[in-house]
Amino acid sequence: MHSRTATTETIRQSFPALERVHNGYPVAYFDGPGGTQVPTMVTDAMVHYLLHHNANTHWAYPSSIETDQILDDSRSAFADFLNCDPNEIVFGQNMTTLTFHVARSLGRFWKRGDEILLTDLDHHANIDPWKDLARERGFVIRSAKFNPANGQLDLDHLRRLISARTRLIAVGGASNALGTINDLKTITTLARESRILSYVDGVHYAPHVLCDVQHLGCDFFACSPYKFYGPHAGVLYGNYELLERMNVPRLKPAGSHAPERLETGTLSHEAIAGSAAAVDFLASLTHAQSRRTALASTYHTLHERSQRRFTRLWDGLCNLDGVICYGPLPSESRTATLSFTVQGWTSEEACRRLSQNGLFLSHGDFYATTTVETLGVEGLIRAGISCYTSDEEVDRLIAAVANLKRTPKSGALQ
Repeated sequence: MHSRTATTETIRQSFPALERVHNGYPVAYFDGPGGTQVPTMVTDAMVHYLLHHNANTHWAYPSSIETDQILDDSRSAFADFLNCDPNEIVFGQNMTTLTFHVARSLGRFWKRGDEILLTDLDHHANIDPWKDLARERGFVIRSAKFNPANGQLDLDHLRRLISARTRLIAVGGASNALGTINDLKTITTLARESRILSYVDGVHYAPHVLCDVQHLGCDFFACSPYKFYGPHAGVLYGNYELLERMNVPRLKPAGSHAPERLETGTLSHEAIAGSAAAVDFLASLTHAQSRRTALASTYHTLHERSQRRFTRLWDGLCNLDGVICYGPLPSESRTATLSFTVQGWTSEEACRRLSQNGLFLSHGDFYATTTVETLGVEGLIRAGISCYTSDEEVDRLIAAVANLKRTPKSGALQ
């Protein structure tokens, strides 16, 4: 697989953002976990739609028919991406909005006192929609803990929280703060055996692991194309039978069958076209007979490369005095996303200084507020390895953090 996938150097040529220079330094984008850069293949698809096919749907003139076809083709692309049927792909503004929408719909089936099981390791997009629903409808929230020492979800605690009143388990596929990849198969199997619905936040998972919803056996899986080289949009997989019978808030004249019955209002057609192009971009990096096969090969190779660079980054930073790295070890199941702290610096101050060297990293809690509060730190500095990250950029970051320790900036915490 490795020999047939485009090299990092070739991949970088598809990203105009990498030509940017800041303070005389070529910019290295380590902010991928918050949103990756976009290749020209994606922007070309968006521009082409707006300039040549822009219309609303389901009318009898050519550009409307073309828009319908583009949406159908985009559902097929994500069906290949997630291994499901195109009619099980729902588009929306973002994962958060889709989750609020699904939560409101599912809550109409449940009774006061029913329970929803969450985790302390999740992004709040998979926490607050369920908490908000619970407040409105009188449901009970339970939350599984994680081990701050290794970033691992406490599956035994999760099991103990399940009761006869549990209706849904909402869990992240991977932690956007610590990089932990959760044992989804075990969790979804536990849900099915307990006759509980499972909702997977795959936003940080999908850029690193090629999802197979059939293998996972989850009822819902939500992801965000802008985390894997696409535009800002949301994509939801839902079991077709569930989508058909859900009591969703919808307009009477709108589509009555899945997946359209879950899509409120006019969608961002150009973002959907660009999202499908992001899937095709990943598939294009490896020559194969089918899109799914190409995606599998691309993911295999990118995983090998990113893990090697991640290990290089982890070892380099962990060997620096005053730097603490969080989450599972490189040898454990995790994404190539590293969160760390630097003694004497707040996360924001450190990232501001690093940006002066053309190193763009994100800081804070990344909406994984409960996770960061459990760690007991003011915030984290987060570096993500993307498909365009080079060895030279990793080495530049290690050197810059080392320099950060040697020459603290005035105003930093002492």
